[in-house]
Amino acid sequence: MQMPQQIHLISIGGAVMHNLALCLHQLGHRVSGSDDEIADPSYTRLKEAGLLPDQMGWYPERIHPELDAVILGMHARADNPELKRARELGLKVYSFPEYVYAHAADKLRVVIAGSHGKTTTTAMLMHVLKEQGMDFDYLVGSQLEGFDTMVRLSDAPLMVIEGDEYLNSVLDPRPKFLFYHAHHAQITGIAWDHINVFPSWEMYVEQFGKFIDTLPNGATLAWYSGDPVLRELVEEKGGRLEAKPYSTPEYSVQDGTVKVFFGGETYPMQVFGEHNLQNMAGAMILAEKLNITPPDFLRAMTRFTGTARRLEKIGEEGKRLIYRDFAHSPSKLKATTEAVRKQYPEHKLIASFELHTFSSLQKNFLDQYKDCLQDADEALVFYSPRVLAHKKLPALEPEEVAEAFGGAVHVLTETGALHEYLRALYRGSEKTVLLLMSSGTFEGMPLEF
Repeated sequence: MQMPQQIHLISIGGAVMHNLALCLHQLGHRVSGSDDEIADPSYTRLKEAGLLPDQMGWYPERIHPELDAVILGMHARADNPELKRARELGLKVYSFPEYVYAHAADKLRVVIAGSHGKTTTTAMLMHVLKEQGMDFDYLVGSQLEGFDTMVRLSDAPLMVIEGDEYLNSVLDPRPKFLFYHAHHAQITGIAWDHINVFPSWEMYVEQFGKFIDTLPNGATLAWYSGDPVLRELVEEKGGRLEAKPYSTPEYSVQDGTVKVFFGGETYPMQVFGEHNLQNMAGAMILAEKLNITPPDFLRAMTRFTGTARRLEKIGEEGKRLIYRDFAHSPSKLKATTEAVRKQYPEHKLIASFELHTFSSLQKNFLDQYKDCLQDADEALVFYSPRVLAHKKLPALEPEEVAEAFGGAVHVLTETGALHEYLRALYRGSEKTVLLLMSSGTFEGMPLEF
């Protein structure tokens, strides 16, 4: 590893950024950082490591010529005073994808991309690699059981990276996944998202074409064959690659357990849902490229319990269960609801979704959610007028939200009323599954019902 350096992180409180700070600190670097607001778990973890800024805000005096590098978080604005000072001093300024690539330039890099399922798929591959005793670095978008941080940087010869299509930084508004220069990759599917930076479907799809173009000749590309848009892209651009399609593996649900069949053997899984099984099939292709046989991969996967906030069971009382999921895009919302419906066909399914992302709160995007919750017995949509105001978006009326989703969808805008309504539904039946879907927190709503 390189000699200890002085590194400053602008927007140190972000989910990935604070994990990168912890990783660099553990490696012996002298780490400092700034942010205008830091919430838990970032706040507590940074404080325990002695990395929490003394004061919130931006202080140009923290930027000095002795710094070896400045890492710019995605949420920093172009007029950030510390960024301005760093550029005046001619310091090396990285976005976090650029810094990760600089570290991993001499490693074998495997990148998982796609509009949804990236975190879970990356976690699957990481889990299997760890079970096989392989040494590897990683970048993943969620805290995983058995891994101290969301980022690892070491002397390992391999790095597994969750490749996000969102913007790299204010200095270079290209998708993050273009900066990792993958040797091998997986694309889980394409469903329009981030309309604030990709205002048209065509522009959004174009980014995945650019990602495919970054792969070297002969690279393995695992891709979900059930996505017609992705199929068209691969047919157009994948001729020079080892493009390997995957689909839902053969399986059945027996006594509430998903059993996958492969090569004459049966593998009982702890995760469920066809989208999870499809992602697993793609990860198995990448694992085989890393010299892990499919039977070894599947045996390791029987011990995979999932990731935080990805179809995570957070409550169980008799035959009443509570799951939460990070689902926020229309396709993921529909897939998650379908998965729970198939897993618990005899239960009453209550699906509650929070409009929280910039895209989901846009009036011209709402109709993308039509019928996404149709597999639920009770469907609720929540949004906060405070979040709309914070994002400087026009007000929404509950009636237009309900009309966009279609069907008998109940719309609420106040956290207390939502919790009370959900609790009544949850307690109203002996066999109930409550599914909470959001990239936010339902405005801090308690998760006990």
